[in-house]
Amino acid sequence: MRDQETYVSIPDDELDATTGEYELSERQALRRVPGLSTELTDVTEVEYRQLRLERVVLVGVWTEGTLLDAENSLTELAALAETAGSQVLEGLIQRRNRPDPATYIGRGKVDDLSSVVLSAGADTVICDGELSPSQLRNLEQRTKVKVVDRTALILDIFAQHAKSKEGRAQVELAQLEYLLPRLRGWGETLSRQTGGSGRGGGAGGGVGVRGPGETKLETDRRRIRHRIARLRREIKAMRTVRETKRARRTRNAVPAVAIAGYTNAGKSSLLNRLTGAGVLVEDALFATLDPTIRRSTTSDGRVYTLSDTVGFVRHLPHQIVEAFRSTLEEVAEADLVVHVVDGAHPDPEEQVRAVREVLGEVGADRLPELLVVNKIDAADEETLLRLKRLWPEAVFVSAHSGRGIDDLRETIERRLPRPAVEMRVVLPYDRGDLVARLHRQGEVLSTAHLPEGTMLHVRVNEALAAELVPYHDTAQAARVAR
Repeated sequence: MRDQETYVSIPDDELDATTGEYELSERQALRRVPGLSTELTDVTEVEYRQLRLERVVLVGVWTEGTLLDAENSLTELAALAETAGSQVLEGLIQRRNRPDPATYIGRGKVDDLSSVVLSAGADTVICDGELSPSQLRNLEQRTKVKVVDRTALILDIFAQHAKSKEGRAQVELAQLEYLLPRLRGWGETLSRQTGGSGRGGGAGGGVGVRGPGETKLETDRRRIRHRIARLRREIKAMRTVRETKRARRTRNAVPAVAIAGYTNAGKSSLLNRLTGAGVLVEDALFATLDPTIRRSTTSDGRVYTLSDTVGFVRHLPHQIVEAFRSTLEEVAEADLVVHVVDGAHPDPEEQVRAVREVLGEVGADRLPELLVVNKIDAADEETLLRLKRLWPEAVFVSAHSGRGIDDLRETIERRLPRPAVEMRVVLPYDRGDLVARLHRQGEVLSTAHLPEGTMLHVRVNEALAAELVPYHDTAQAARVAR
């Protein structure tokens, strides 16, 4: 497992606002309080439940690939657990053709796991996969500690890091959709009967207690379904606002560049380096959940937007993909996807495969892609040579030191869509606003000053070209006169 990280507090007068360190300091000051109970007594606790992750043991099932692949997956699970605020004590891997349908790992391995949990003093087991309700319940009964799967762990991290109203709603929706079929596995109190008739009034069923009414489990399911429906309506309304803003940018012909990539690949650092956005940068998984959009300008004056998006991870829970679909559509509607890869990661090829899989789910795999290998200052030379042979068109940069950033800017400018219509116009000198608009929304190839106005050779979109038709005729006359 990876070594534990030490967080150092930074005095307020030394914090750099341009790198998001104020927000980072605030986040680190609000670490989870250990020892709080997670027993569910009401549906409101179901909605806002946070997992108790303190001292954990990891367990994975190796079904395909190499042993190195299995170890990398468990190392990533350890990083996820640490991001959630836990201390990783041990990690176990079992080689199987497929996970055991009853307990995820084999019967003998469950006994080994119980021994490790007992000897290490762990209070939580995290499994490197998504458990069925019965697998979760059986493992908890055998190990006598809380059992969490990879999906629940990622959802918990998202719940900690989401800040915007839309982000919090999306995370809550994903959590509830994950929790709904697993209610019976989250504590015996959820299956107690709250209604009934006849003598005794007990919860065990049988003669004298059958009748109208519903169990607490059924009550919670019904209330959660109502909450899910409400969240979906809220997210749909927020999606409409997002689409309106996107339509405005499209109407103004502002090209959009989306920065996508694996979690902790350095997307936010790259956005800060390119635009000075000042968004949060943290050496942790899923530090960025709420998208950030910033304007930037090419060397010839064209305006475009750069958006930082949520990071991806292998086996990203489908609940997250569905809940964050409106946010991920920001990527699908872009003109160019800047795909950031961590060059210092043990398996960057697997990162690229996992990201492209998620992009395919939201329809962004058809877009032009610019591969950017980041953190070259932390990668060894042999790895960089191998990646350059594998991805000859990629741009190699270091967002931390600034190496390669100028090349990246130039490459992005070259890959931006060019306006479709080329024309020459003569604009009267009192239409300086239109000249500025041409510089902002189009591509100005040349400029000359004539007695009757400013002559420009431009490339513009079709909508703007239609507005320039009267001045286009003037330009033709001016050239004939000359």
